[in-house]
Amino acid sequence: QVQLVESGGGLVQAGGSLRLSCAASGSPFNAMGWYRQAPGKQRELVAAISTGGSTDYKDSVKGRFTISRDNAKNTVDLLMNSLKPEDTAVYYCNAGRYVSDSYYPYGYWGQGTQVTVSS
Repeated sequence: QVQLVESGGGLVQAGGSLRLSCAASGSPFNAMGWYRQAPGKQRELVAAISTGGSTDYKDSVKGRFTISRDNAKNTVDLLMNSLKPEDTAVYYCNAGRYVSDSYYPYGYWGQGTQVTVSS
């Protein structure tokens, strides 16, 4: 059983930065991902990181967001720079797996943290 707790969301002006953190309890050997869901839209994968540290990003956040993990602390962070209003969403931490270089979520989700970027 995996439990995930996110923190670090908030309100920021466009161009600003936020760092989201996810503390995981339970199995430490999962690939991890950050998803987001904006009002009226489907939840989408923003970034993922394998147990070995390989990363993948949604095209629209490449070069602006960085996902990292600390296996000793069982945490995964998402550093978001140069934020845009279209990044506004509830961000969710997820535990999953990689299959053939693609990330697939398990059914373990955090409660979500709101990120609001004002123009």
